[in-house]
Amino acid sequence: MPINPEAVGETGTPTKRSWTSKDALLYAVGVGAGTDELQYTTENTKDTPQKVLPTFAVIIGGGGVPMDKVGSFNPALMVHGEQAIELYDEIPPDGEIESVGRVTGIYDKGSAAVLEFESTSTNLATGKPLLKTSMSLFCRGEGGWGGDRGPTEKIVFPDRAPDHEVTYTTREDQALTYRLSGDRNPLHSDPSFAALGGFDKPILHGLCTWGFTGRALLNTLCGGDASRFKSMKSRFSKPVIPGDSLTVSMWVDGHTALFRTTNQNGDVVIDQGVFTFE
Repeated sequence: MPINPEAVGETGTPTKRSWTSKDALLYAVGVGAGTDELQYTTENTKDTPQKVLPTFAVIIGGGGVPMDKVGSFNPALMVHGEQAIELYDEIPPDGEIESVGRVTGIYDKGSAAVLEFESTSTNLATGKPLLKTSMSLFCRGEGGWGGDRGPTEKIVFPDRAPDHEVTYTTREDQALTYRLSGDRNPLHSDPSFAALGGFDKPILHGLCTWGFTGRALLNTLCGGDASRFKSMKSRFSKPVIPGDSLTVSMWVDGHTALFRTTNQNGDVVIDQGVFTFE
């Protein structure tokens, strides 16, 4: 069955997801946090209660999305287009959520279809909303039915130097740690599989690059305080190779910042970023 544009508005079955302190610690190390971020990488440091990186939301959120309603597409021709998170409270080190997802948009780009989803998660311990995740998938070869092309507006970055720039260098084995948070796609670990996709070596998970970017925003604009991190949204624009350096550039206006991430060659790997904070 081809892509089904009538699926917009469909809601999935509520799903539950739990996590432990160890899951949150492993994620933090997987996105490059280390000895200068012990509140996120340890649970037993004196006078330092464990906190959870806000971008951990992409690991535990996103459940309940009705993928069975949108039709079929070739997963080998699908790439992650955009990702967003919104935090209503701090993520606890241990917890359980119930998530309900829905299809928010299906667009015809001619040569591809874009599928958009969002999922809202409730903290079962408190009964209150904890987070919302939104994402889009770009499915090559699935467009052409004459549907709505979707929004086309783009962020215009200020014509001045960024207010802040932070550079992190990923490890050559970064993907081997990050994959333990759940994404075991061999594209990120098996050289022979990566070669089938046209890559000289395995590439880094896009959401790992996103996590590095989120750390830069958190540490620079929120003073490392997760309670001040409110929302983050951006577009994936180019793969990252483990070992690459990532520079996050930020333009701040009040409690909002525009951002993008480039590699050591100046190529933009994350674009169209909007971040809100307290």
